Amino acid sequence: SFRVLRARMSSVDAAMKAHHGAFKAVGAFQAAARPLYAGAVCRQPRPGQAASTTRAGSEHPTLAELAEGPYFVLALLLDAATLCCADAACRLLRQLNRARIGPWRALGARVFHGLELEREGVFEQPAVDLERGEVGCVGGRKLARIDWKGRFHHFRADVPTFCAPFGGPEITTVAHPDEVAYFRCRLCTDILDDNSSSGVYLEVEVLANPDNLSMAVVDFEAGGCSSVTFSPDTGAVIRERKVREAPRKVEGAYIQPLPTVPPGRRFHGLMGLYLRQGRLAFFRRCDGGAGSAASSGAAEEGPEQTQRRSGSREGTEDQRATSSNTSPQTDMGPWETTGFISDLGWAEGRRLTPCLAFRDEGAYRVRVVCVGSQPPLASDRWSADSQGGDAGWSGFDWEVGAPTIPEAAEAA
Repeated sequence: SFRVLRARMSSVDAAMKAHHGAFKAVGAFQAAARPLYAGAVCRQPRPGQAASTTRAGSEHPTLAELAEGPYFVLALLLDAATLCCADAACRLLRQLNRARIGPWRALGARVFHGLELEREGVFEQPAVDLERGEVGCVGGRKLARIDWKGRFHHFRADVPTFCAPFGGPEITTVAHPDEVAYFRCRLCTDILDDNSSSGVYLEVEVLANPDNLSMAVVDFEAGGCSSVTFSPDTGAVIRERKVREAPRKVEGAYIQPLPTVPPGRRFHGLMGLYLRQGRLAFFRRCDGGAGSAASSGAAEEGPEQTQRRSGSREGTEDQRATSSNTSPQTDMGPWETTGFISDLGWAEGRRLTPCLAFRDEGAYRVRVVCVGSQPPLASDRWSADSQGGDAGWSGFDWEVGAPTIPEAAEAA
């Protein structure tokens, strides 16, 4: 038996020596494919393979790799025209730009901050979601299906326009006396509150004025009956509240922070309103120097103001350029401002509607030239001797007819 066992061991040893050459090379054992070893330890790349892969990845990153985060950060720096070019260049960029966290939504939220369109809601919260009570689904699937690029262009086209029967950004004819042209956009006072770092500035250009017109904001949207009106002809700001419908009775107060235009002249030029942190300011720039540059709020538009105006909302930059190219070339006087002349204590609700009021019918020519975030002049003061409240205001009440500002106030 011992001989038999020894013979078997000799045969096994001979077999092992015969196959010893398969594992003679260095690393051959590790190179053998073994099913139980797969997944436990990553296979080392071949010499030179890792270097070539790293080099290719660093020199030529793909758009898919940028889509993981860096692209959305970089895209926030792009304007509307550049985003349109990116959409046309690549299908992947087009999909990324229209995403819920994409640049079209971020750009619209920044450009149209504090503004709302009728039946559309604010830019980031469509009215359909508000009606369904889905206010808390901003990060859900409902908003993920919104075409943010299409919504941006819709807001850009409709914000600087008037409601029916006028329509469009320009008014050429007023058919009835005491006509009121309401802007399609509304000012969201709950967004433009004390915590907001930016405001909303609206500006119109008056090219033809056969009688008299004013710029105002009203609180009719929430069922209120009050308004604040700026008259560019008299330089006065009028605050009114209707206390009785029939016979109509109105109570209010007025203040005159700016001088009147020269006698016998109608106002032509630029006027605007600015709402920021719950405070209202009005602006005026008369053509031909009709206003008084010596008034407390007057100043020339310097380089800083020009730069701020050029950085107004992108939705109306092209319209401002068109207006400046087609307007008659006249000598414009300096910008004048009432300063922050009124707070919003008179208003009801959270929405204000800007509008233009026309005293008589006729062939006017008035158009919106700017819906921005910065006014032409810095308004960091209250006009009424920095006291705020009702300081400097004079009260009045009237029935049926319109209020009359005393001659002494007009001559002040």
